[in-house]
Amino acid sequence: MLKFGGYINIIIAIGHIIGLFWANQMFEITGIGKEMAQLAQIYPSLPFIITIFVSVVFLIFGLYGLSADNQWRQLPFLKPIIFAIAGVYLIRGIGEILFDIQYQNASQFLELTYSLIAIFIGLLFLIGGIKKWILSPKNQ
Repeated sequence: MLKFGGYINIIIAIGHIIGLFWANQMFEITGIGKEMAQLAQIYPSLPFIITIFVSVVFLIFGLYGLSADNQWRQLPFLKPIIFAIAGVYLIRGIGEILFDIQYQNASQFLELTYSLIAIFIGLLFLIGGIKKWILSPKNQ
């Protein structure tokens, strides 16, 4: 589970970088075109810088998933960070769904899809971490 979650994050990171070649289309498809256009008004490179930063975060999440599954070198604070990554994904996914229910957001299908993906990845990290460190304490 942790390995799969790690690889998904690395694929998402690569997708963000590749998407920068068609940045405006990527921003529109993902529903953040208006916001990125506003940021570009402040500083033209800002949408690109933010996307690269987000890509690096996904890469780090991916490397932690692989490290927890012993597929990559041992990273520091592995156990708490795996559960923190799970929390970030679960809060993002569940929070977005609750927000959409409350405010009836216009692009619910796209937002629901992203939320369900976030919940799925969060569960990969959460269940993988529980299996590794709680159900099999010998792996500590």
